[in-house]
Amino acid sequence: MTGTPLPGHSDEARPGDGLVRAGGIVFIVGAVATLVTMAPLFLGTEPFPTVAYAVCMLMGVGFAISGAGVLRSIAAQRREAAAARGA
Repeated sequence: MTGTPLPGHSDEARPGDGLVRAGGIVFIVGAVATLVTMAPLFLGTEPFPTVAYAVCMLMGVGFAISGAGVLRSIAAQRREAAAARGA
């Protein structure tokens, strides 16, 4: 097997890739926070303060950031396709 990338796929960063990665990281932080804040409910211990539950909202924020990255990537690909048709 060769190390040649597939046609149309390269190792260079494309528009929106950074947003998708950042959104994934923020989502994971929110998911871990959700698991941590829900644990006391099942263990019968004292619940965390309200601020801890606010950190759980990072899941939605991360999802939105990733969605923005996907939309940015789509827009860039459409611009490339339009430029290729016009050339």
